[in-house]
Amino acid sequence: MSEHSNAAVPDLVLGTAGHIDHGKSTLVQALTGTDPDRLAEEKQRGITIELGFAQLVLSDGTAMGVVDVPGHEKFVRQMIAGSTGIDVALLCIAADDGIMPQTEEHLAVLELLAIPTCVVALTKCDLVDDEWAAFMADEVRGRLAATPYANADVVPVSSRTGAGLDELRAAIQKAAHATARRAASSTLRLPVDRSFTIKGAGTVITGTLWSGVAAVGDEVEIMPAGTRTRIRSVQVHGKPVDAAAAGHRTALNLNAVSTEQVRPGDFLCTPGSVVPTDHFDVDLTYLGTPGNDKPLESGSRVHVAHGTKECIGRVLLMDGLPSIAPGQKAAAQIRTEEDLPVSYGDRFVIRSYSPVHVVGGGVVLRAHPRRTTTINEGDKALLEALRSGDEAAAVQAAFAQAEYPVSAGEISQATGLSAARAAKELAALVEARNAQRISTGNASAELFTTKRQLQKLSKAIENALLKFHAANPAATDIAKDALRQSVMPKASAEAFAAVLASAQASGQAVMCDGLVSHPQAGAGARVLEEQNAQKLSDILREAGVKPPFAADLFIQADLAPKQAYKALGVLEKQGRIEKVNDDLFFDSQAFATLKTAVAEQLAGGPASATELKDAMGLSRKHAIPVLEHLDGIGFTRRVGDARELV
Repeated sequence: MSEHSNAAVPDLVLGTAGHIDHGKSTLVQALTGTDPDRLAEEKQRGITIELGFAQLVLSDGTAMGVVDVPGHEKFVRQMIAGSTGIDVALLCIAADDGIMPQTEEHLAVLELLAIPTCVVALTKCDLVDDEWAAFMADEVRGRLAATPYANADVVPVSSRTGAGLDELRAAIQKAAHATARRAASSTLRLPVDRSFTIKGAGTVITGTLWSGVAAVGDEVEIMPAGTRTRIRSVQVHGKPVDAAAAGHRTALNLNAVSTEQVRPGDFLCTPGSVVPTDHFDVDLTYLGTPGNDKPLESGSRVHVAHGTKECIGRVLLMDGLPSIAPGQKAAAQIRTEEDLPVSYGDRFVIRSYSPVHVVGGGVVLRAHPRRTTTINEGDKALLEALRSGDEAAAVQAAFAQAEYPVSAGEISQATGLSAARAAKELAALVEARNAQRISTGNASAELFTTKRQLQKLSKAIENALLKFHAANPAATDIAKDALRQSVMPKASAEAFAAVLASAQASGQAVMCDGLVSHPQAGAGARVLEEQNAQKLSDILREAGVKPPFAADLFIQADLAPKQAYKALGVLEKQGRIEKVNDDLFFDSQAFATLKTAVAEQLAGGPASATELKDAMGLSRKHAIPVLEHLDGIGFTRRVGDARELV
């Protein structure tokens, strides 16, 4: 293998479309020099059965991967798989045949998959005269007038003679310049279109990178199975590279997996980035079938094509809508018989169950909705925001529906937006004061809620505790998890912990060693009393021999007098404070210091109150109550205007 080159710059993929025998494969060979018909059966039958691949290098140096798709009606599934990752469509219409059934079907697929640009090759022009070719070109332009490809170039060509090939290359180059490159994304997603074994290398898969970068050594996850493996080597256009970027046709050599473990239809993804699902909400466009105005009934069984995978599913129209007519759009939930790794914004195609024909498609709005078609006003607002691409409104709608405090990750899952985008929009809500952050003690688990929601949930916790104590008078507390199941059964552990912390801060709950109680009942009362006592003890210890009087002490501790006196009683029983009177309390060690100072002063004989005040270093306001208390406990006694030791 040669030295690896850097292929991180995105490029584009060109994909053919068109009716059988309209010269797609022959044209690809004429443009690229590569015969895309790789199977013996394809050679024998003269039609393309599987996807063929080539490379087209344009005059400006742009290297485009080319996907050649089958045109036969039996192989529309393969056509959809091939079209799923293309940027520019090359619609081939034979000049001697005109627009045919598979032309129409392929054109519908291009529109449903939102392929951005298209070039029309009017093939086999050597078989008709110039007048007929011009007539047919006008017919094609008329057909495209009502499509997104109304301005597409229509180029007469002949693969046999080479006529028009230069003009076609120029038109493709023009379309490539007009096609936006794929938005940068850190998440790798690659639908697998081929899987095979190369002797000495192992399993190789091919596909078009929808997003992200596939680099040598990267770990990837095979969806929907969830098998993890690493990329051993990468090729783009047949050349080894260090990495392939979004928009590249690439071949990846995978480590230690078999072709049974990774098949066409699977996805390669960044590990943990995608969760497969068997139901998802969509914006559905119903086309119907040519010459048939039969509506699409809710519950209809269909073939669902997503990426390179097709499976059976049902279309369930939203909100009781019984059916939609051809040409109509509607919100729907698609339920599939197999899990699909869909994400917000993914395009899909549906084909009728039998006979099989492309009948519609659309875009995924929610990858992980509730399994229901009954939607409330909040759901409608969210779906409409997603349909219109208003990401800020989508986050607001999802946030408004959240029953509990939510993380950016949860909003990401609800909307399908990236976690980074969800976090940005939530931050904007906080800035606008329409939301607030609440801490969980874990920076990576930051939650968002509203003041009203937090108050409501905190009150629910308080009511649940009161109800528990009333029903269980002998019980002192309830386990934290049991309380969560009672009040917030569907909430995450982080969300409940955050709400419980708020309830504690507002005096609605008390927790100790994972057990919760109400502050006025059971263990909560005891715990709260101890907490209050500690507050007072800390203040008195810090104040030393000059403590605040009761009124100021209670203010500093933020306690009501009833609570404070109860807590002071606890401290007094524990010997941690000395009660001088109802208005003055000392830390025990500080009071011991005062007693020592008095004893030392009286060791030389009786002393006056002024002398004792100075010895203690107190003001008269503190000293007199202390001296009267010392008299009261029998430590000193008055002798006239003086005091002596007992």
